[in-house]
Amino acid sequence: MIRVESFTKVYDRQVAVDQLEFEVAAGEILGLVGPNGAGKTTTLRSIAGILQPTEGTLTVDGFDVVKRPLEAKKRLAIIPDDPCLFESLTVEEHLVLTARIYGLTDWEPAARHWLETLELTERRDRMADQLSRGMRQKVAVACALLHEPAALLLDEPLTGLDPRGIRTLYSALRESAARGAAIVLSSHLLGQIETLCTKFLILHQGRKIAYGSKADIRTALANLREDASLEEIFFEAIEGGSRGTHIAADPAPESSAAGGAPGTPENPA
Repeated sequence: MIRVESFTKVYDRQVAVDQLEFEVAAGEILGLVGPNGAGKTTTLRSIAGILQPTEGTLTVDGFDVVKRPLEAKKRLAIIPDDPCLFESLTVEEHLVLTARIYGLTDWEPAARHWLETLELTERRDRMADQLSRGMRQKVAVACALLHEPAALLLDEPLTGLDPRGIRTLYSALRESAARGAAIVLSSHLLGQIETLCTKFLILHQGRKIAYGSKADIRTALANLREDASLEEIFFEAIEGGSRGTHIAADPAPESSAAGGAPGTPENPA
């Protein structure tokens, strides 16, 4: 559903992402992790068509994001780290607006479902400016899921969510993946996403240093014990990357047949 091939992004001679390759099949949830400035947000915004790649190809559901932008964008949704809602619209009116933008019909049952799943039903008539940061985040998720995107991109989605909010978000993401969506989730909260993601992509200084399942990456790192946490794996991979060691449990993108069922650059600091 999502394929990234030889992707490079350069800002004023500064390489933000360097020859990145990976893919996310239908039903997979990829954890995109790395230090600040590693290229995570740049990668997500480029897949979404907000940023233009300097080199390489990015496709969503078979559509090139640069050459076929409308077709690609119809099939994806992106949730930034700080979603901007319309303060004068209610929660429900955001869903109405989303349905009109995507030209959806018979969308009301889906809207009710996501409002219930994300525990927003009792707040459906509240204005956006009356919502907490976490609630605004969940409204953005509900709008993103309304058109059943083939690709779902989330940049630090756990910000502002309490434990219950995280649980409801995970329930929605797992359901979306089970319906065939390919999901990429960027987060610094490694312990929170460890059990959610099926694969991980670790970036450092714009380059891929580890890619694959948690078990595969752990196996590729000789210095780790078998029950090492994602945090331990992350730091070992980063330290290895700093030493010039490249670790990729699955370095070559799989065939798209293996799948099942909107900018500014990222802060380089």
